[in-house]
Parts: sequence; structure tokens; C-alpha cells
Amino acid sequence: MINWSYFVILVIMGDQFENNMMQQNIETERLVLRPFKLSDSKRVSELAGDKQIAEMTENIPHPYNESIAKNWILGSEALFAESKGIVYAITFKQKDEIIGAVSFPKLVDGSGVLGYWVGVPFWGVGIAYEAAAALVEYGKQHYGLNKLEVTHLTENKRSKSVVRKLGVPYVKNKIKHIQGQDRTVCVYASKI
Repeated sequence: MINWSYFVILVIMGDQFENNMMQQNIETERLVLRPFKLSDSKRVSELAGDKQIAEMTENIPHPYNESIAKNWILGSEALFAESKGIVYAITFKQKDEIIGAVSFPKLVDGSGVLGYWVGVPFWGVGIAYEAAAALVEYGKQHYGLNKLEVTHLTENKRSKSVVRKLGVPYVKNKIKHIQGQDRTVCVYASKI
């Protein structure tokens, strides 16, 4: 006789295991994009905790401690498990050390909002573009991505360069309330 309650538990656990395993690594010429682990929280807090990162992003506060990083990593795991988005750690191929993040914090019905940040020591060498381009291509192939939106603070010239290289056209500026103040963001969007 089959014990159905045992079978149901295995199926549920199997689904959870499968969801965790489904977020596959993405490789580029220099980088590996991989799921975050809780053990990454110290490195994330070190890099994202740099005031320059907070000044150039819409949703990273300053100060940014390890507890915030852990909660963010757990949130990114939930986002993926609920099929609402996908977040990747950016690492160099030869060293599994976090240098930034790239994500679709919102990915629904083929429409994705692209986000990224790269640690200050790694600025200016094309990492954000390489990671973002790889994730966009992966999103098209595996998630049916057909519409892309990207925003950046108007003063973030590095992000402006990344978006231009991605070929996403400018749509408009808008005012957003970010970290206690009104800031202007540039909005880009396109069908891809």
C-alpha cells in the first residue's frame, strides 16, 4: 500500500529542490554569473556598503551592513522561487569572489526590469555591460524576455554608457522618491 502523505512530502520537497537547482550559472568570456549564497553576505556588504554605490543606485541604502545583505540574498532566493525575478552574483571566472550583481528584480510575462551594480574597485572595465548583456540574452532564451526596461539616476554616467551599449532607447526622465529625497531617473525601454 502506498503511503500518499509521504509521496506528497517528497513531491513538495522535490519541487523546492528543483527550483533551487534551476537557477543555472551563466558564463561570459571573463565572468560567471551565479546565484547568491548566504555566505556571500559579508562581501556584498563590503562592496554595496561603499557610499558611492548608494549614491549611484535607486535602492541600495548607506550604510549597508551584513544583516541587510543577508535579507537581500534571502529575498532574491524568494524572488526566483516565486518566478517573479532572478538575481545573479557577478564573479570572475578564475576567482569565485563577488564583484557585483545583475538582475531582473521584476520579470513577468516576458517583461523584465534590468538592474545591476558593480563594486567600485571594478568600475570602468566593462563588467556591468558584459554581465547585463549576458543576462538579457539568457532571459530571452530561457524566460521569453521580449520587453526590457532599465533606469538609472541622471548623474550615473557609467550606467548611461551600459544602457547605450545594450541598445535600449531612452524614453523619458521621471522623478522618484529615493532614500528620502526626490531624484531624477532616466527611463529606457524597448521590445527585444
